[in-house]
Amino acid sequence: MNNEYITYEDYQKEQEMVAFNRACGMNQSQSREKMIEEIKQCKFTINELALYLDTHPNDRRALMMHREQCNRYRRLIDQYQKMYGPLTIMYPCNKWKWIEEPWPWERGNY
Repeated sequence: MNNEYITYEDYQKEQEMVAFNRACGMNQSQSREKMIEEIKQCKFTINELALYLDTHPNDRRALMMHREQCNRYRRLIDQYQKMYGPLTIMYPCNKWKWIEEPWPWERGNY
C-alpha cells in the first residue's frame, strides 16, 4: 500500500484528467510525444478545412467538421497544459512552469 499523501488540489487535477481522458477516448499512459503529435494533426486538419472552406463557404458538413476539430484542439491543448505546462506564451497556465522544468535541449528531445 502506498502511503504517499496527495493534496486535495492534486487529487482534483488527477480526477479532472481521468474524466477528460474518458471523454476524449484517451488513456492515461499517452506519452507527451503522442499528445504533441495529436495536437499537430488536429491543427493540420483545421488548416486544411479552413482552406477548403475558402472555396466552399456554404458546405455545412465542412463547417461542422471545422467546428468539431477546433473544439477538439482546445481540449487537447488544455489537457496537455494540465499535464506538462504551457505550449506557448499564448496559452499561459497558473504559473510559469517552463522556468521550473528542464529546457527542451536539456531534455534531449528538441
